[in-house]
Amino acid sequence: MVEGFFDNPTFLSQARKNHVVLSTYYLFDALTKKLSPVQSMLLASVFFALMNVSVKFIPHIPAIEIVWFRSVFSAVFTVLVLRQKKIPLFGTHKLSLVARGIVGSISLILFFYTLQRIPLATAVTLQYLSPIFTTILGIFILKENVKARQFVYFGLAFAGVLLIQGVDPRVDGLSAAMGLVSALASGIAYNLIRKLKGIEHPLVIIFYFPLVTLPIATVLMYFDWVTPIGWDWLILLWIGFCTQNAQYFMTLAYQSGNVSRISSLSYLGVVYALVFGFLLFGETFPILSYIGMVLVFIGILLNLRVK
Repeated sequence: MVEGFFDNPTFLSQARKNHVVLSTYYLFDALTKKLSPVQSMLLASVFFALMNVSVKFIPHIPAIEIVWFRSVFSAVFTVLVLRQKKIPLFGTHKLSLVARGIVGSISLILFFYTLQRIPLATAVTLQYLSPIFTTILGIFILKENVKARQFVYFGLAFAGVLLIQGVDPRVDGLSAAMGLVSALASGIAYNLIRKLKGIEHPLVIIFYFPLVTLPIATVLMYFDWVTPIGWDWLILLWIGFCTQNAQYFMTLAYQSGNVSRISSLSYLGVVYALVFGFLLFGETFPILSYIGMVLVFIGILLNLRVK
């Protein structure tokens, strides 16, 4: 049914006419050919930061509904480009692609919930424990080598997270648990992306996220629907745009770089979150929370320096 829909002549006709979407993609496509894995991940971090801020601006819209709108944008954009480039939508390694879509869906849904429940910087810090899970899982999934001192650095970062969660009364146990599960799911997803390096096109990998997420989100959203009004529509569109580009640049980075080093760069999102949270939402933290964030940042920087 899904494949038949995307082969529909009406859909393809509209796709060929949508020069704005395709032109935007080709601009990014030309740019990414000149980017290193580190540069791609830095761009992904910027787009993720913009997405995180945007989600905080619409707290009245349920998280699952935001995920649904984001998935619709991703599905339409990705299908248009893949069809134009004559790349098969469903790829060849369907089991790994579906698995990536499932864990990616779990991660994003839980992360959006934490964004709406706790301060921006805290939610981002918890979710960005994913580099630890990414590196540890990479030992088993990708057979990558990890030096012993890297685990010391990971322990430092994890101690920072415990410090943040322990002293901030706005972080309840459920929110902390959702953040940790989200980070774990992200770690699995990043390893699957790396495993598919050179096998599947980045946009095919991205396509499986909305393919898996939309049916789940549609059912859950039915019980918790809030009709967007006014600027809500523009913000939802902007979230979809930012997330799509963040996923694209992140996928490129993980497919061409070392998993543990690339994942470490995602911690720049904590800095972005601190700045945006303070400037846009007036969020402040106890001194111990700031110390915890510094520990997280130091741990990840030290890991990044490991050769």
